[in-house]
Amino acid sequence: MRHILKLHVRKRALLASLLIFNMLMATRVILSHSVHPLLLKRTPFPHFAPKHLPKSQSCPLWSSSFSFCLSLRKSATTNPSLSSRPCSSLSATAMASSASVDEALEANPLLQDFDFPPFDVVDAKHVRPGIRALLKKLEGDLEELERTVEPTWPKLVVPLEKIIDRLSVVWGLVNHLKSVKDSSELRSAIEEVQPEKVKFQLRLGQSKPIYNAFKAIRESPDWQTLTEARKRIVESQIKEAVLSGVSLEDDKRDNFNKIEQELERLSHKFEENVLDATKKFEKLVTDKNEIEGLPATALGMAAQTALSKGHENATAENGPWIITLDGPSFLSVMQHARNRSLREEIYRAYVTRASSGDLDNTAIIDSILKHRLEKAKLLNYNNYAEVSMATKMATVAKAEELLEKLRSASWNAAVQDMEDLKNFSKSKDAPEADDLIHWDTSFWSERLRESKFDINEEELRPYFSLPKVMDGLFNLANMLFGINIEPADGLAPVWNNDVRFYRIKDSSGSPIAYFYFDPYTRPSEKRGGAWMDEVLARSHVLSRDGASARLPVAHMVCNQTPPVGNKPSLMTFREVETVFHEFGHALQHMLTKQDEGLVAGIRGIEWDAVELPSQFMENWCYHRDTLMSIAKHYETGETLPEETYKKLLAARTFRAGSLSLRQIRFASVDLKLHTDYIPGGSESIFDVDRRVSEQTQVIPPLPEDRFLCGFSHIFAGGYAAGYYSYKWAEVLSADAFSAFEDAGLDNSKVSWKQLCIRTGQVLQLTLCIIST
Repeated sequence: MRHILKLHVRKRALLASLLIFNMLMATRVILSHSVHPLLLKRTPFPHFAPKHLPKSQSCPLWSSSFSFCLSLRKSATTNPSLSSRPCSSLSATAMASSASVDEALEANPLLQDFDFPPFDVVDAKHVRPGIRALLKKLEGDLEELERTVEPTWPKLVVPLEKIIDRLSVVWGLVNHLKSVKDSSELRSAIEEVQPEKVKFQLRLGQSKPIYNAFKAIRESPDWQTLTEARKRIVESQIKEAVLSGVSLEDDKRDNFNKIEQELERLSHKFEENVLDATKKFEKLVTDKNEIEGLPATALGMAAQTALSKGHENATAENGPWIITLDGPSFLSVMQHARNRSLREEIYRAYVTRASSGDLDNTAIIDSILKHRLEKAKLLNYNNYAEVSMATKMATVAKAEELLEKLRSASWNAAVQDMEDLKNFSKSKDAPEADDLIHWDTSFWSERLRESKFDINEEELRPYFSLPKVMDGLFNLANMLFGINIEPADGLAPVWNNDVRFYRIKDSSGSPIAYFYFDPYTRPSEKRGGAWMDEVLARSHVLSRDGASARLPVAHMVCNQTPPVGNKPSLMTFREVETVFHEFGHALQHMLTKQDEGLVAGIRGIEWDAVELPSQFMENWCYHRDTLMSIAKHYETGETLPEETYKKLLAARTFRAGSLSLRQIRFASVDLKLHTDYIPGGSESIFDVDRRVSEQTQVIPPLPEDRFLCGFSHIFAGGYAAGYYSYKWAEVLSADAFSAFEDAGLDNSKVSWKQLCIRTGQVLQLTLCIIST
């Protein structure tokens, strides 16, 4: 949507460039309060850093990208019948049993002191005892903090950060394994301890001694002597506490806490239903004529799936093949299968996922919306969207205004897109030309793209092997930020043999961060989409030696096409963009120089700004030198032909109007459901979607379309009343990148600092200097 976004470019160039440096380089230099809302991003409960989100598709499409949901909770007490009896009266059997339990806890990997999480050995059996023992310990730490708290950094924030960090690391480990190595046993264990975890979150978030101590710091005469980072922590914690119900009393607080417990349960159930519904669908194909048009990579992947399901003789050439609703499989059918009835079957299955039987999310959605509205009312807001916006850059009105501007700018282009498809399909004598429907648009769009730009995405795959793409990405990071990225496999435990581990060093050779990369789809155990999340945050408080800060650690997760046979993973250009996107998120976390753990890395970023660095990095996929450095044929080493690069560049805005409207539909229905919709009223959630679609979709959705039942971003992720963030950040990132394009990205003699000078961004220059 570059030509549409350009309409907004110049008047926000300064703000956008400032944001990209402040966030992508993650220096944590704080903007003045006159530019408020750069307040700490609000998580479900205060004192917790973001942790669970699905930041999906490229983040927005198939992903649930940036899991922001950290949590914890209280454990069961010891058995009173035992604790009240003298030790001498205990039987030898009881004592032996107690000793056995103690030994088991001591050996529990969740309770060990580790530098990197023990992903390889944590099992479902460790979750119940490990989480409960941890929560019991932290409950005691919290009680001690409340008893001794003073409005000073050492007596308030330091012990608080230690509590928060241990919770975030351990629960993050468990929650991450559920996303990448799901099992019924792990689900059951998490479901059992989850209420205890939430109870602790609420206990911590509603702690009046902590809340009052933060207020006392803000009101003290020493307030102006605090660093901007510390001021941000204080103000954010105060605001977060209020939004977490600290001001509520008696019945209202009890009701609020019940709502939070139920929302946590419902969101987990929603995501599980989506995963199970996606896994449940399998289409076995034995006749190759049925899948005519599927490229070799898709056939190989479908045969590989069949092999994993027990079809021992499955081959890419002769089958059988299994088609699933996992992203790469679904897209290959939609874009390339000539069999229209097959496309229809797969499309209908996809848009009705988790909408029937035991996996039906319809009632769950209504319940989530009902509880969110009740929560908003308890906090004295009119609707949940206002609660969501309380810690974002935008307001409901501003978000709606942006979406309408983009909608009106996109509509005519999208209508023309459809006319172009109809005319092209008619020229090819397609019987469906006068009646193109949802399962036709992707197929004919690919044919039109091939015809118009003489470019075939499948034919580009050999030029985008994963190893070459990663090498080019790391070289780009070296050029931009002066960092070196090297493999560190074996240094940290991993959860799957395909996972890679990397070390990042600064220009002096000193390590500054680490990250995991899990690239391939595993439909049987791994959540769909792509996301980045925190494993460890940079922190001086958590320093091992008391001198240097603990270094940040992140993980990047994608669901791209795996290697087939002896070939490496050969990526579509969309998958290349996704890797760059998630790496932008990871850089924001890893390049931070802020030692205050509560605002380091991705902690504390407003949700509608969080997509800025990721979308900024996507722009580099179209930068000639960058693209040519990664586009090397995996067999011959030949660089992508210059003519092909020009075609790729020309195709960048192909069907931009239609793609923009798709995102605007998602963002608009999200806002409508969290502002106007009345749960249990005369209008259903699907009525709302259809009403929104009248203004955002050239082809209305099918009557049976239930895409909302799979909309994990807003019902199981962090995007409730926040999906507009993708478009908000897209505009800002386009502004920022344009400023640097104008300054001369291809001028190798111009340094990053000089680019800042040439764009006239004095404040950004300050940020650049601090970052380098």
